[in-house]
Amino acid sequence: MLLNTLFVQTQGAYLRLEGDTVRVEVEGELRLQVPLHHLGGLVLFGNVLVSPFLLARCAEDGRAVVWLSESGRFQGRLEGPVSGNVLLRRAQHQALDREDKALALAKAFVGAKVRNAKAVLQRALREREGSGLLRQAVEAQEAVLAYLSQARTLEEVRGLEGQAAAAYFSAFGDMILAPGFSFQGRVKRPPRDPVNALLSFLYTLLVADAVAALEGVGLDPQVGYLHALRPGRPALALDLVEEFRAWWADRLALTLLNRRQLEAKHFVERPGGAVLLTEEGRREVIVAYQKRKQEEITHPLFKEPVPVGLLPHLQARLLARHLRGDLPGYPAFWVR
Repeated sequence: MLLNTLFVQTQGAYLRLEGDTVRVEVEGELRLQVPLHHLGGLVLFGNVLVSPFLLARCAEDGRAVVWLSESGRFQGRLEGPVSGNVLLRRAQHQALDREDKALALAKAFVGAKVRNAKAVLQRALREREGSGLLRQAVEAQEAVLAYLSQARTLEEVRGLEGQAAAAYFSAFGDMILAPGFSFQGRVKRPPRDPVNALLSFLYTLLVADAVAALEGVGLDPQVGYLHALRPGRPALALDLVEEFRAWWADRLALTLLNRRQLEAKHFVERPGGAVLLTEEGRREVIVAYQKRKQEEITHPLFKEPVPVGLLPHLQARLLARHLRGDLPGYPAFWVR
């Protein structure tokens, strides 16, 4: 249980109400019991059952119940007749209209992204001490962090983010040790080489998880602060994903390539030059991605281990608390 929210990922779990206590049972065995008044919401992954009495009580109390697929895709949410979501979304929109608020949030997202990128580069530099490109990229991240606090406009923040990303990707190829794979730079639409194809696919998975996390907490994934608003674009999900790109997606991509879990046969070139993962390749990536989500990391704010897959959900809830005014600033995620 984190942030007064009970996250249930065990498949086949059954939640029921006994008095004013929520009991979590698996195959008839009690695994957890929590006083109902300690819970602000329930988030259920996959095949998790809830008794009608508990659902009714949650609705009556205004306690949200969120259903996600086992892999974390948003499926639905139960709200009682009195919901705080309209006030939360109003606060979300008001923050966008306040230049200082939007700027602070954009800085938080970019700051976390750059710190995590720096950590990935430093880890590679320890393994390859002779790489000048890696050292230069680390120095570039440090320079951006120094200037970021002085940025006065959103355009300045976006410019600094672009500088950091350019330096990071200029050295990304030096972190690829597997023969047969090269990286000359980030190419998105469409990806023109296997490494870019892999990165794009992993980023797509991350965005889907971020959308689910934001939907689950009642935020609008399309109203963001760092990324410009466009019809159909999940701007806030893209903002949230910035915290996890390097540390989660890029590191996983490097692991899959350097351990040779992915080979040339897992990619195919389409007419026009676009390179995509094959069906087998996508399956390999998804399996590795789901395994990564089950690993645990000590969250820097809570100081306790949490599954990696819950990180977007925790950050979405922290963001919601900040927008409501319960937190003075948004504590973006970055590895210490």
